[in-house]
Amino acid sequence: MDLNADLGEGFGRWELTDDAALLRIVTSANVACGFHAGDPATLRRVCDLAADVGVRIGAQVSYRDLAGFGRREMDVPPHELAAEVAYQIGALRVFAEAAGTHVAYVKPHGALYHRSGRDPAQAAAVVEGALLAGVGVVLTRRGSELDRVATAAGLRVAGEAFADRGYLADGGLVPRGAPGALLAPHDAVAQAVDLAQHGAVTAVDGTRTAVAAESICVHGDGPDAVAVAASIRAAFNERGIDVEAFS
Repeated sequence: MDLNADLGEGFGRWELTDDAALLRIVTSANVACGFHAGDPATLRRVCDLAADVGVRIGAQVSYRDLAGFGRREMDVPPHELAAEVAYQIGALRVFAEAAGTHVAYVKPHGALYHRSGRDPAQAAAVVEGALLAGVGVVLTRRGSELDRVATAAGLRVAGEAFADRGYLADGGLVPRGAPGALLAPHDAVAQAVDLAQHGAVTAVDGTRTAVAAESICVHGDGPDAVAVAASIRAAFNERGIDVEAFS
């Protein structure tokens, strides 16, 4: 099972994620590309750190929304969104290649993740941007619109699940701000183990819901992110679950 985290989500002198600590734990790094967080110096630093420890780099692309941390839904024309996705990947690629590695996949962030998961036009724009930038792998929720569109376009889709977010019975995430949206650290560890061992979660209404995943995400902006990620990795090791980047 791959373990990923959102990294580089600071801006200027403001630091949000403990990138160095998380990179000692995870196997894939979703690096903010400047639209919801991140700046050139941060991108470069995270790419250098990831390359040093052999963690795979992915582009975490977003709507252009620094003020809202990319969590506000926006109506961006598909041709503009495709160009903005490619632009973000290209920015990250400069620093990844300078560090001796590459951008291996693309993952939408926040509002774009959810919108592209249900909106065919926005999903198609994300896929077009990935193709423009020459990235052939998309990390997203299985069964989503982005999964369907990316697969139809010939891209490799890696299924993703979340350790620290609550699930609805249909396999979607509980909206932020609603009861059960964010899990306590011990519940996040238990859910990650459940996902890895059984491919399922217990939704907020008690329903057992199948969730196909090759990669499990820990949100790097949470105050307990490092501790949660370390506890998940330790729990996997105890149960003989190999932690490695998805192929």
